[in-house]
Amino acid sequence: MQITEVKQKTYSMIDDLKSACNQAGAGNSPGEYKIITQSFLYKFLNDKFIYELGKNVSEFKGKSTAEIESALKAKSDADYELMLLSLDAGTAVLGKQQLISSVYAHKGEVDFHKIFDKALEDISNMNMDIFAVHTGGKSQIKLFTPVSREITDDEKKDPLCSAIIQKLATSSFAEVFEQKYDFFADIFEYLIKDYNKDSGRYAEYYTPHVIAGIIARIMAPNGATNVTVYDPSAGTGTLVLALAHQIGEDHCTIYTQDITQKSNEFMRLNLILNNLVHSLPNVIQDDTLLNPRHLNKTKTDIEHFDYIVSNPPFNVDFSETRDTLAGEAYNKRFWAGVPNIPNKDKAKMAIYLMFLQHIICSMKDDGKAAIVVPTGFLTAGSGIQKKIREKIIKERMLKGVISMPSNIFATTGTNVSIIFLDKANKDGNVVLMDASNLGTKEKVDGKNQKTVLSDDEISKIINTFNDKKPVDDFSVVVSYEEIEKKKLSFSAGQYFEVKIEYVELTPQEFTDKMNNYMTELQGLFDEGDKLQKEIMEQLKKVKINENS
Repeated sequence: MQITEVKQKTYSMIDDLKSACNQAGAGNSPGEYKIITQSFLYKFLNDKFIYELGKNVSEFKGKSTAEIESALKAKSDADYELMLLSLDAGTAVLGKQQLISSVYAHKGEVDFHKIFDKALEDISNMNMDIFAVHTGGKSQIKLFTPVSREITDDEKKDPLCSAIIQKLATSSFAEVFEQKYDFFADIFEYLIKDYNKDSGRYAEYYTPHVIAGIIARIMAPNGATNVTVYDPSAGTGTLVLALAHQIGEDHCTIYTQDITQKSNEFMRLNLILNNLVHSLPNVIQDDTLLNPRHLNKTKTDIEHFDYIVSNPPFNVDFSETRDTLAGEAYNKRFWAGVPNIPNKDKAKMAIYLMFLQHIICSMKDDGKAAIVVPTGFLTAGSGIQKKIREKIIKERMLKGVISMPSNIFATTGTNVSIIFLDKANKDGNVVLMDASNLGTKEKVDGKNQKTVLSDDEISKIINTFNDKKPVDDFSVVVSYEEIEKKKLSFSAGQYFEVKIEYVELTPQEFTDKMNNYMTELQGLFDEGDKLQKEIMEQLKKVKINENS
């Protein structure tokens, strides 16, 4: 089956689940995202379980899904438990009664929603050690919560769960497990596109997949081995997942923190879909600035990482914690200062400056980082912005900057740039790029405008940056000393050469051109004199009329 057909079938199943929610009156409700994502995850884990059994258990090899399920249900409990030992830790285990086909067999019974919810609860409990994510206080956030809880009308609980199990039982994910990152990135984006909005106080602007890919291919063009990847404002995980794929999922461990439960639930789903289950224990829900939860082994300092990527929120009201963060206990991390509380609009507090300082403090001695910032940060002449740029240049850790086209993020009109840090880049050769003129404008949802980069434009950005290649009016390669002379400006445009075209002329050609210019100039003077006389005549007539 072609990948496009597999993808379309998966999209259709997601649409069917949303239709079931609408029928139950849960469409556009706060709990809709839980119903959709948990139902999808249930289907994924169920089919992955069957798929892995077919691969790893000799008696199931070559058998169909239906044949494997039938054989499973015929096993004794002891044999069933023994069989589960053949699965690796990245595969969630299901008991016989939690299989979708087993739950489907009860469809139509009174209180079916209780049977459905119990199956999800049992799966959560059986896989708690590996598949739960955590709050900062170490409370475990289970894989599933009761789906029927999201429906307020008791009479619609059974119909909803019946509709869901019908969709799940009559579709198949068998083909998706042979797919790679790009497939699941698209599926994940489609799955959450209606729900990744206003997801909390520190909710990030959604990072487009294409931007995440550019960052990953610049940060680790040749992959890496046994490294750590961190995002302190992870959101749904787009950036860390793209970088993990570029490095190799088996060669890195992901660490994330985000303040909202919703973002962490999406993050977990993303990791499971992309075969990064081993990183789930490192997904933490808490305020990174106030309570960073990834600490070193002695718990005396924050942990330091090989790679850090982040698209932090730019402006958020954090006035409640501002004074605490400005206190002595946080001075080491927030060495450049903490933004003041605006008199009129607290929501304009530049919180990205806090994340930027935290990221610099979280880098290993040879660490690398990429951070999305407002383009205005590159040239700010004073304040915290300039102090941060001073440290970056003084400590010789700037690899380069890319100023992106406007509206590259459909949810914001703010012009953004990506700052690449590399503590190993001590000798300089910093790439400054102005890609703001690339891309074509498209309408999103009939209202928002978004800039879309072509494959050729994406390659141009990546190859020019990685090759450290100067291109007229597009990129320059400068030294730290040159940046210091330009008052620490990180803007490529301030380093472009102003070019004047010279044309060789003979003495006679020069004289002829000058005579032509003088003739044209004299003509303009004469025309000006004529207009002035006409204006004076009109003024005289006006005065005569006033006196008469």
